[in-house]
Amino acid sequence: MSLFLLLQSAAQAADQMPDLTQVAETTVPTEAQINIIDLAFKGGWIMVVLLLLSLLAIYIFIQRFMVIKRAGKEDENFMNRIKDYIHEGKVESALNLCRSTNTPSARMIEKGITRLGRPMNDVLVAIENVGNLEVAKLEKGFPVIATTAAGAPMLGFLGTVTGMVRAFFDMANAGTNVDVSLLSSGIYEALVTTVGGLVVGIIALFAYNYLVSQVDNVVNKMEARTMEFMDLLNEPAN
Repeated sequence: MSLFLLLQSAAQAADQMPDLTQVAETTVPTEAQINIIDLAFKGGWIMVVLLLLSLLAIYIFIQRFMVIKRAGKEDENFMNRIKDYIHEGKVESALNLCRSTNTPSARMIEKGITRLGRPMNDVLVAIENVGNLEVAKLEKGFPVIATTAAGAPMLGFLGTVTGMVRAFFDMANAGTNVDVSLLSSGIYEALVTTVGGLVVGIIALFAYNYLVSQVDNVVNKMEARTMEFMDLLNEPAN
């Protein structure tokens, strides 16, 4: 009899318990979705400046990357052919080969060939001057990317500060009827500019360092070709 009463009490307690599915449906709030595009538009004019800087940096990066890549391509037999022409006394043929090869190293060697017969120091100085000009051509546009890498985060911080000032100004004007959502919405919209500035700055920094490393590779090849040419001039005549 006691067992029957115990089961009956448990059944009554189970009937009095609320439906768990209903509880879950009533207690679990719906998650708010963040729309990146809407947040970007809420960032204000700072986001427009950051967008223009990012587009300019991307254009310069692609253009410089293609130029540097072409400058780094060289014919492995180029210096051997120059050596053969110089040994055979075919200076004009060597010059024509340099002019038909569109690389910084070829233009440096061409300048060195035009200085044949002069002191070795004069030949080396002429080659180095051309090399400096070629490096300057390769690095054209680099200051823009470097400025973007350094300036974009600062612009983002500026947008955040101005946004915070505007948010607190709105809160002060609200008087005693201050709504928490008024301040919170203004703050997260202001922080969007910081995120945008950091993203643009980080990408520009990596792009700048990558281009600098590629230019260094080209410069190493130019120096190697210069040393080969100077060794060729220092070889004893047969």
